[in-house]
Amino acid sequence: MLNVIWVCLICVSCLYGFATGRGAQVGAAFFDGAQSCVEFVLKIGSFMILWQGILAIADKSSLSAKISKLLSPVISFLFKGVKKGSKAAKLISSNVTANILGLSNAATPLGIEAMKELGKKSYGKIATNDMCLLAILNSASLQLVPSTLIALRSTYQSQAPSEITVPIWIVSFATVIFAVCLAKIMEKSSFPKGGIHNS
Repeated sequence: MLNVIWVCLICVSCLYGFATGRGAQVGAAFFDGAQSCVEFVLKIGSFMILWQGILAIADKSSLSAKISKLLSPVISFLFKGVKKGSKAAKLISSNVTANILGLSNAATPLGIEAMKELGKKSYGKIATNDMCLLAILNSASLQLVPSTLIALRSTYQSQAPSEITVPIWIVSFATVIFAVCLAKIMEKSSFPKGGIHNS
C-alpha cells in the first residue's frame, strides 16, 4: 500500500510540474536526486562496512557468546515461560546480544527464529506474553555502538559524529526499563484475558 502511495505522489508531482511548464526543473531534479542518492549510499555504505567489520571481529572472537552467557540469568528472569538452557532461551540471548552490539543483520534472523520457538506455545494466532516481550526488546534495544546514526552524522559532516553515543545509552536504557516494566504490568492486569495469553 505504501508503495502505491509513493508512486501516486511521484506521478502527481511530475504531472503538475509538466502542466505548469516546469518540465526542465522536474528532469533536473530526477538526475540531481539520483546523483545525491548514489553519493549518499557510497558515503554511508563505507562507514557501515567498517563498523560491521569491527563488530564481526568481536562476534568471531567469542565476545557475543560471552555477553549472551552473561545475559542468560536476565533472560530467564524476564521470560517466565522459557526454560533455562532451552533453544528458545539461547536464541533470545543471542538476539539481544546482537542488538546490543549493533549487529542488526545477525539480530533479525535470530529474532525470527526465537519468535518461531516461542510461537509453538501460542494459542492459534494469539501472541504469548513472551512473544510480546521479545518484540518490545527488539524495538527498544540498548546498543553499545549506534553505528547507523554515527554513519549518518559522519555523512553530513558532523564535527563529532560519535558524541551521541552516551546520550543514546542513557535514553535507550531508560526506554528498555520502562517498556519491560509496562509489559510486566500488563501481564498481571486483566488485559491479557482479552487477547494475550501467558506462555
